[in-house]
Amino acid sequence: MANIRRRELLASLFLASGWAAWEFTSKAAHAYDVAIAPTDPQLGDTLSVVVRPNTPTPSVVPTVTVNDIAYRSFPLSGNRFRALVPTNPLDTPGRLVIRVSGEETTRNLAVGLRNRTFRTQRITLPPNRRDLGTDYEFDRVGQFKAIVSPERYWNGPMVRPSQGRVSSEYGIRRYYNGVFAENYYHRGVDYAAGTGSPVVAPAAGYIRLVGRVADGFELHGNTVGIDHGQGVLSIMIHLSRVDVNEGDFVSAGQVIGGIGSTGAATGPHLHWGLYVNGVAVDPVPWRFAGIE
Repeated sequence: MANIRRRELLASLFLASGWAAWEFTSKAAHAYDVAIAPTDPQLGDTLSVVVRPNTPTPSVVPTVTVNDIAYRSFPLSGNRFRALVPTNPLDTPGRLVIRVSGEETTRNLAVGLRNRTFRTQRITLPPNRRDLGTDYEFDRVGQFKAIVSPERYWNGPMVRPSQGRVSSEYGIRRYYNGVFAENYYHRGVDYAAGTGSPVVAPAAGYIRLVGRVADGFELHGNTVGIDHGQGVLSIMIHLSRVDVNEGDFVSAGQVIGGIGSTGAATGPHLHWGLYVNGVAVDPVPWRFAGIE
């Protein structure tokens, strides 16, 4: 009798452990596959989070959440989805927890965000350019930065928008007329060149914003905003002229205007800002590495 009971106990333990193993395997089989690039990001990088559902035809598009901010994902080839997560110099370096959720088992992944040193610059603006900006200008620019189009228009690495020398890189912290600008970082790359030098589109997209000094663009000066799709936007400011209209579709390398010094500028240059889901990221990795 004791041997029978022992065999029954062993059988029940085997079944229980087998069920537990099946349950774990089943859950793992229905968890999202996730790839994050770059694998060693630093402040200012754009994180590409590629999600592959195990369901051949998922009915729910996966959502990527970082620091309680949800980022929309868009379909790629091969039953994959991709979300773009921006970082900037004001973020806290350290451990980022990336949560992928949807109809499959939620995945929580961690990636280390490296610190980065940004230089400090001192800018002196003349009295007539110290308090620039109109409500109309800020509203138009704010609306532009909020655009998230479902289609993707960029393809491969972006091109250099000007052949001028880089005069101010991304992420610089600044003193304006001797006062440190809190919560500020240089939200783009500046290219210095002669007035009228060509400015080209860094990638394909639709012109969603054209602003001119005559219309109240006191701070940005003559401005062109390009929608590259899926929350990726370029803003080109301080232009001497604008060669495109809102609604135009432009190709990578197409001339859209000329370098100038309109708005809050101390000399002729192009400011190229690249925004991802409303955050100004470093454009340089997009030029050299690109994002699929």
